Amino acid sequence: MDETQELALTQLRTSVEKLSSSTEGYEKPTLMRFLVARSMNPDKAAKMFVDWQKWRASMVPPNGIPDSEVGDELEFGKICLQGPTKSGHPLVLVLCSKHFPAKNAVNFKKFVVYVLDKTIASGIRDKEVGDEKLVAVFDLANITYKNLDARGLITSFQFLQSYYPERLAKCYMLHMPGFFVSVWRFVCRFLEKSTQEKIVIVTDGEEESKFKEEIGVDALPEEYGGRAKLTLIQDLLLPQTAPQM
Repeated sequence: MDETQELALTQLRTSVEKLSSSTEGYEKPTLMRFLVARSMNPDKAAKMFVDWQKWRASMVPPNGIPDSEVGDELEFGKICLQGPTKSGHPLVLVLCSKHFPAKNAVNFKKFVVYVLDKTIASGIRDKEVGDEKLVAVFDLANITYKNLDARGLITSFQFLQSYYPERLAKCYMLHMPGFFVSVWRFVCRFLEKSTQEKIVIVTDGEEESKFKEEIGVDALPEEYGGRAKLTLIQDLLLPQTAPQM
């Protein structure tokens, strides 16, 4: 870590204290995520950090959201947790044809947190560092108008941007049908430039080959040309189901 980053971290800690909070217990990699997300501006990063602390305290129990609280969403069998990818990140796969707009917005938000927390936790090796990332894949094959959920997509990406800064390594959109393009364009209005730059819409053979190469056959399920078995997120048992930093 260079001198400029160390100075920014010191200023961030001071700014957080001015906001009546503390960075005690949080390692440098965690704090750096907030700085990077706010273009290394300590004051803006401090506000984002404190907002995240307050949100986390009000939204998520200390040990994470249990399966029992999101059972209505889990029963669709639409989220699989694979990995690690070639880059060492956990892979969360969303089977969009099994998703339907949620009737309860609060429960859906809890489900988004459950998925993100468990995905990140699955990438922790030995000890949590604080800068663990994830790779997401949205498979849009066989979706119909009943599966369309712009609000759900916006909520998911906004949570990533606001409360999981710099956690997304890359996101792939597979098998996007023509009628979904206008929905996606609308969703993109709510995405930060840095988020959009991490999203790849796989549309041809060359991009598909690159996608498979980047994920790796050991993480990629057999259904996508890899060697792995599909694993529903609720079937994966972890010693820790939520990141602490």
